[in-house]
Amino acid sequence: MLGLDYGERRIGVAVGELSLGIAHPVATVHAQSDRGRLEQLAPLIDEWKPVLVVIGLPIHMDDREHPLAARCRKFAHKLSERFSVPSRMIDERLTSHAAEEALAAANVSVLRRRQVLDQVAAQAILETFFQTHDHTA
Repeated sequence: MLGLDYGERRIGVAVGELSLGIAHPVATVHAQSDRGRLEQLAPLIDEWKPVLVVIGLPIHMDDREHPLAARCRKFAHKLSERFSVPSRMIDERLTSHAAEEALAAANVSVLRRRQVLDQVAAQAILETFFQTHDHTA
């Protein structure tokens, strides 16, 4: 599985093992357009061959969708069509905050945190998916 933390400037990417419920960060994609983002994701999808891509859906704390949510859904649709891989959206509330706290607790330098924050947020998105979905069936 791949987890994506979609943003207007960057997409954090994590890979996870559904049967183990374990995820780890792998890359950050930098592109100005969804087309460029998809092009940069192509080698990762080819390498990891995910059966599912989980994309974080930005939701405010009061349950309202963030304005970026519609773009996330559109991107998920484009990704699924281009790579013939199903995608699922999952509430990403607080994943960036959790990623920042985890990196700080691991004594990762501020400069390095900026470089990997989106990847670690994608990892948190996958871990949230693992925790909130029954995979025994």
